[in-house]
Amino acid sequence: MELNGRPVSTGELAGLALYGYGHFTTMLVTDLRVRGLDLHAERLARDCRTLFGTELDLPRVRELARRAARSHPSPCVVRVTVFDPDMDLGRPAARAFPQILVTTRPAPDPNAPPRPLRLGTRPFTRDTPQVKSTGLFGSVHQRRAAQLDGHDDALFTGADGRVAEGPTWNIGFLDGGGLVWPQAPCLPGVTAQLVERAAVGLGIPVSTRVVPTASCTRMAGAFVTNATTGVRPVTAIDGVHLPRSVLIARLAEAYSALPSQPL
Repeated sequence: MELNGRPVSTGELAGLALYGYGHFTTMLVTDLRVRGLDLHAERLARDCRTLFGTELDLPRVRELARRAARSHPSPCVVRVTVFDPDMDLGRPAARAFPQILVTTRPAPDPNAPPRPLRLGTRPFTRDTPQVKSTGLFGSVHQRRAAQLDGHDDALFTGADGRVAEGPTWNIGFLDGGGLVWPQAPCLPGVTAQLVERAAVGLGIPVSTRVVPTASCTRMAGAFVTNATTGVRPVTAIDGVHLPRSVLIARLAEAYSALPSQPL
């Protein structure tokens, strides 16, 4: 764990721990290459403007992320968190000086396919859902509640009954004719965007439309996406089993075959 390329102190992390005001992106790094690196950079720049009203030094971000990845066996998961250690809780509108925190952890075994998920719907909408914020209390609480109910994870639904997203992933459905993304407030995930590129390359029709909670279990299949696990099948929602679709395996293979970019 390094802040601006040096060891971070507990005092410097106090604001992030106590207030949770910041944003981040998580990348799977293999041999110092990242799939969708340009999209991760766009997210960091966009969220920094939204939360702090300033531009982020993206070349410096890449330098620090590359440094961290070099010190860890490949593949690894690199998380870049942007926050202001000196933010005043009473005056958050004061001029901000966001800093770059880089952390690493081992990546899942690339030779072991991700286990299918059993999801439980939970009525919940994240604060500022278009930002990948560090404020994860609500999402983790809903994940915990879903697991206590016997599911693997939570599937968020809006007050209007629309399917949205999960705590740390996007969800895609198959309707027999193509790929369907739910139309609802959610984070525009990097992996979801890459999966859409893969689908287009395969000639699979892609659409975004409202997916009512009441009808999501009648879809021809479902999967979730994030940078760490890629494409992960969904086997059940609220205890209702979904069909296993060969199209999900094709999307996973096409996603894995997308070119990566040097970090």
